[in-house]
Order: sequence, then structure tokens, then C-alpha cells
Amino acid sequence: MSNTIADLERRLALSEDEIDLLEMRLARIEDAVIGGEEVPVELAMRLLSGDNPVRVWREHRGLSLRELGRRAGVSPQLLSEIETGKKEGSLRTLRAIARELGVELDELVPWPRE
Repeated sequence: MSNTIADLERRLALSEDEIDLLEMRLARIEDAVIGGEEVPVELAMRLLSGDNPVRVWREHRGLSLRELGRRAGVSPQLLSEIETGKKEGSLRTLRAIARELGVELDELVPWPRE
């Protein structure tokens, strides 16, 4: 298998981009203090691994789909579809969910998977 210099440079650039993305994620987690609450390592690791943030925060808060749905005015079915990625959820819906979870709206945006 022959690698040209251009191929190697392209692969290096991709690796550097991946490292940059991971460093940005790590900085975001290290700086994450939400309403005076530090983010636990376990929660941060779940977010880094690509778990759906709505599910991660809901479970961290000890809420069922039904309870979060009731509080946010969203059906448990829609919450489930948001958590599984079948639906994105409207801005209005995500704001209501964020409010009930006690997080900023941007905390519910899934990170892109590599």
C-alpha cells in the first residue's frame, strides 16, 4: 500500500481536526457550570461519547419520560423520539425541556459524531 505525501498530509489534517474537536468538547465540559452546578464526570463522558443530551440530562435529574413530558408539556412519545434521534424537536419544545432540566438550550444540542 503506497501512501503519497498528499495522502499523508490529508490524513494528518483530519487527525488534527479530530483533536481540535475533542479539545473543544473537553474545554466545554471543563468549563461547564450550570446554575452553580458542576457537571459530573460520568455525565460529561456520556455527552462526549455521543449519548443524546436530552436523555443524559433527564436521567441525571432522575426524571422519567412521563414526568419530564408532563412538566415540559411534551408527550412522552415525542421525548422518546427526540432522545432516539427520530425527531429533532422544535425550538419551543427544546426550550421547554431545557427549562425543566435546568440547563441552557445549547446543552441539549447533540454533538456531531465523528
